[in-house]
Amino acid sequence: MENLNYNLPTILLLSTIFLIILINFYSSHKKNKNLPPSPKSLPIIGHFHLIKTSLHLALASLSSKHGPIFSLKLGCKSVLVVSSPSAIEECFTKNDVVFANRPKSMSGDHLTYSYKTFVWSSYGNFWRILRKFSVIELFSSQSLNRSALIREENIRSILRVLYGISKNRIGERVDLNYLSSTFSFNNIIKILAGKLCVEEDEIGSDVGKGIVKRVRGTFFTSFSLGVCDFFPVLRWIGYKGMEKKMISVHKKRDEFVENLVQESRGGKNRGSLIDTLFCLQESEPEFYTHDVIKSVVLLMIIAGTETSAVTIESAMSLLLSNPEAFLKLRQEIDHNIGHNQLLSDADLSKLPYLRCVVNEALRLYPPVPLLLPHYSSEDCTVGGYKVPKNTILLVNAWGTHMDPKVWNEPEKFKPERFEAMDMEREEGYRFVSFGMGRRACPGAGMGLRTISLAVGAFVQCFEWEKVLEHEDLDINWKEKAKPLEAMCVPRHQAVDLLSQL
Repeated sequence: MENLNYNLPTILLLSTIFLIILINFYSSHKKNKNLPPSPKSLPIIGHFHLIKTSLHLALASLSSKHGPIFSLKLGCKSVLVVSSPSAIEECFTKNDVVFANRPKSMSGDHLTYSYKTFVWSSYGNFWRILRKFSVIELFSSQSLNRSALIREENIRSILRVLYGISKNRIGERVDLNYLSSTFSFNNIIKILAGKLCVEEDEIGSDVGKGIVKRVRGTFFTSFSLGVCDFFPVLRWIGYKGMEKKMISVHKKRDEFVENLVQESRGGKNRGSLIDTLFCLQESEPEFYTHDVIKSVVLLMIIAGTETSAVTIESAMSLLLSNPEAFLKLRQEIDHNIGHNQLLSDADLSKLPYLRCVVNEALRLYPPVPLLLPHYSSEDCTVGGYKVPKNTILLVNAWGTHMDPKVWNEPEKFKPERFEAMDMEREEGYRFVSFGMGRRACPGAGMGLRTISLAVGAFVQCFEWEKVLEHEDLDINWKEKAKPLEAMCVPRHQAVDLLSQL
């Protein structure tokens, strides 16, 4: 009896704790009912232990087990992952406003001029004004037609260099990765500041390669959502010096951008984008601050160069590994353009198969395999599942493009699959390389023109062969490829054309 009385408080305490746990369990179960399926998680780290490869590959693997809509807990963040056309459509039609925001991150804090770029800024009036500016001044049909002269002159420069180094040789080994990057950088820097990143007489030299290498190293250090965003305590203790590295990278980027901006001050480069921004600053100084001007320049360099260069390289690699497609494209160009003139920006609408080739390259190797993350501003539903407020949305573009339920033989290069596809309607949600909804990439039109012009010109003017050391130039569909090199010689039918450029 004494022992019973002695243990009674302990028994009551344990019973109370057990009852609280039981109530919480059932309350949590009821609350979490109808949430997207999720793998088993671990305390604190959640599902981080499941991410053992590149993120888009890991998410595709999880999708094969849990379906095209599932949720993860990554540290302190809730994440929704979608990879089916119907789920993507629902996210960016019914829930487009809900998912119109971007999550805050350590990289955003340091690399975006305090979120003043329209890609990373919060959804609202500031974003609308910058988005409107980009659409009107950069990516409208009229603006694209004006910048066509820049793209055409820059591709002529690349072709002149290629012709000069290969016309008297059996075959010249060419670094298409470098040439594609040079072409893309020269296009964007010319639009921004009215000058070239690499002058024509530097393109084939070590000087030109050094310039491109430095610029790529400055602007394309990979920073997005990182481990410190999911575990804030790591940021507090300076984990691996990540924050210091970001600050250092931003300093280098800012120096480059600041130099471009200052060179255009005072109307030195009339008609350039920076000159236009200065004119707007005079009329609206409170909005078009110096940081806003630099943020637009920074975004154009990041979004308008590497993505195009990578896709040019991917498309050429695929064509060299698929000679039937290469021949079909060449025949289309010869039939519609001929041998006496170089294809122009205006000719691209006459070359539907070229567009199919570019689309197929983008499908197989999207430059951004995971679309930039979105962030839910309120509770919503996707695929019948409840998605709580403050959930990060990740759209696995690569996973959608490689899904055999969505695409027939998705691992194969088949440009013809796009010939009958209506990109403007529901089938467009199968192909999401440029994103969807109100925060889709506004520069898709410029990107497609840039890529198509380069690939078309290379096919029209030169014969290409695989480098002997490479048995297959196809990009491994699971890993990043090595820079593409190929043997280049002027086409017999294009010698007169090349000699007159």
